[in-house]
This record gives sequence, structure tokens and C-alpha cells, in this order.
Amino acid sequence: MTAFKDLSLEAIRQRVSDFAKERDWEQFHSPRNLLLAVISEIGEVAEIVRWLGDDDPAIPPERQEDWEDELADVLILLIRLADRSGVDLSSAFEHKFKKVEAKYPKDKFYGSNKKYNE
Repeated sequence: MTAFKDLSLEAIRQRVSDFAKERDWEQFHSPRNLLLAVISEIGEVAEIVRWLGDDDPAIPPERQEDWEDELADVLILLIRLADRSGVDLSSAFEHKFKKVEAKYPKDKFYGSNKKYNE
């Protein structure tokens, strides 16, 4: 396995895109199919912690590697979904985070779990 120095979203997007192209998988990577794959992977993440409660550690040490693998699967598929549907995740993040910061100013929401309209 090759270690990559650049783990920016763009580098990951390109690496995943190349991986799919090299295997002729683009034909299967419609936004719908990728969305369903993301949902499936999120289910696999949830399965690891189902019924555990909120104890510490939140992730049992013997399941840590599984947890990391499943979260990486979600990230890979989410980046692929964005790519195949024409979304620049870095720009989308920046745009959305500005909205979130405006909705939840720290002086009003520090330590609160209330929604902005409550």
C-alpha cells in the first residue's frame, strides 16, 4: 500500500476517480447508486455502536479498526458521490459552514444543544 502525502479532498477525489476509471466502474457510479452505497456504509458504521450506550470508550478497542474502515468507506463514497454529481466539496463546505456559523453564533450557543430556531 502506498502512503500519500497529500490527503486534501482534491487529492482523495482524484485518487478515487482514478481507481474507478482503472476498473471501468464509472458505469456503476451514478449519483443514485453512490447515495445508496453511502447509506449502506453508514448502516455498517451504526452497527458497530448499536446498543453500546454512551460509555467510554465510545468505540470498543477491539472494534476500532472496523470503525476506522467503515468511516473511511463513507468518506470515499461521499467524495465519489460529490464528484459524480458535480459538487466541489471544498467549496460546498466553505459555503455551508459560513451559514452554520451565522445560524449558531458562539455567544448564543456555547454549551447548548438547542436548534437555532428554539
